[in-house]
Amino acid sequence: MNIREKLKDKSRIVIKIGSSSLTHKDTGRLDLIKLEILVREISDLRNQGKEVVLVSSGAVMVGRNTLGLKERPENLTVKQACASVGQAKLMMIYQKLFSEYNQICSQVLMTKNTMLDNLNRINAKNTFLELLSLGVIPIVNENDTIATYEIDYLSVFGDNDTLSAVVASLIGADLLILLSDIDGLYTDDPHQNPDARFIEVVEHLDDHLMAMGKGSTGSNVGTGGMATKLSAAQVATSSGVDMVIANGDDFHVIHKIMQGKPYGTLFLEDKKDEFYVLNYLEHMV
Repeated sequence: MNIREKLKDKSRIVIKIGSSSLTHKDTGRLDLIKLEILVREISDLRNQGKEVVLVSSGAVMVGRNTLGLKERPENLTVKQACASVGQAKLMMIYQKLFSEYNQICSQVLMTKNTMLDNLNRINAKNTFLELLSLGVIPIVNENDTIATYEIDYLSVFGDNDTLSAVVASLIGADLLILLSDIDGLYTDDPHQNPDARFIEVVEHLDDHLMAMGKGSTGSNVGTGGMATKLSAAQVATSSGVDMVIANGDDFHVIHKIMQGKPYGTLFLEDKKDEFYVLNYLEHMV
C-alpha cells in the first residue's frame, strides 16, 4: 500500500488553520466562502465517522476588524482586547456554520500551563475525549487574553502550529493537518531560490531539516513561519502522529489529503519517549 493511502484509515484528526488562510488578502477580513468550505469539509469527515479537532487562529485579526483598527496593534493590552472580542465573534460564526450541517462545536482555550500542570493536562485530555465521544467538534485556540506568548511574537505554541501538535499528542490523534500559505517543505525558500525542490515525504526529522525553517517568517496576518511548523512536526511525529503541511488556499485539499492524494509534505510518525512533549514544552522560551 502507498504511504499516502494509509491516510484514508486515519480516524482521529487534528486540523490547524492559520489566520492567513481565513482572510481575504487585500482586506484582511474573514473569507466567509472559504470558511463555509472548511466547515463543510470537516462536517463530511464527521459524517464518515471520523473524530475531528479544529485548531483555529484568527481571534486577534477578527477582533481588530470588529473594533475598526486598521493596523495590527502593537500594544499588548490592545492585542489582548482584540483577542477577547475576536474569539467570541469567531466562535459565533463557527457555531452558525456548523449548525447548518447539523454539527455541534465547542470552544477550548489553552495555555502552556494547561499541559505542564499535571491536573490541568489530565482534565483537558478527559474533556477532549468526552467531547469527541459525544460527536462534538472542539475548536481550539491559545487563550490570548491571558497568554501573551503568541501575540507578542514569542509564542510558546507558535501561531498555533505547536499548539495543534500538542493537542494531537494529548488526545492520541492519528493525523495532524497544518494548513497555511505554503505548499509544504522545500529544500530552500522557493521564493528566493528557483532551484528549491519540494519534499513530498519526511521519514525522519534530522538537524539538517530542522535548520531549513530557521530563516522563514510568517505572513503579515499570522505569526508563524516554517520554523514553527517543523517544531510542530517534531512534537507530532515524536508522539506517534503523522503530519501533513499543505496549502490552505483551497480547503477542498482536506478531503484530497484524506483520500491519499499527493498534496503537501507528509511527515511520518517517529514515536519517542512519552515524556518527550512535556520536556520539549518545559524548555521552550
